[in-house]
Amino acid sequence: MESPVAKAAISGAMGFALGAFFSLMGSSFTIEDPFQRAQYDGMNTKQKARVIFADMGKGMWRQGKGFGAVGALYAGTECIVEGFRAKNDLYNSVYAGLISGAVLARKSGPRAMVLGGMGFAAFSAAIDTYMRRDTPDEDA
Repeated sequence: MESPVAKAAISGAMGFALGAFFSLMGSSFTIEDPFQRAQYDGMNTKQKARVIFADMGKGMWRQGKGFGAVGALYAGTECIVEGFRAKNDLYNSVYAGLISGAVLARKSGPRAMVLGGMGFAAFSAAIDTYMRRDTPDEDA
């Protein structure tokens, strides 16, 4: 687990699974959408099921790839930042969030890169602060 490649791969795989799961849960809402329901008119149950499952699979793949890419990018960046700084503290997640957010927003221009980096850094800091908090001892 000390390797940036291993951390990025594990985070990417877990992100893919999480994204696919979220897409699977969200696909139940699209089935009940009255605007989408019109496309199933004139189909029998087997044809409807085939179309629904194909849409679910495409959505799971697309959402899984997105979550996996974000997870791998962030975990790899955090590991590289930690190795470069030779410290394990809260600032690693902030710097990794700043870099990852900027990379993810690179196609939208410099302003989006700054805002995306700052947003991702704030989110990373909040999550890392929560995860690093000390639990009170029961014996004291």
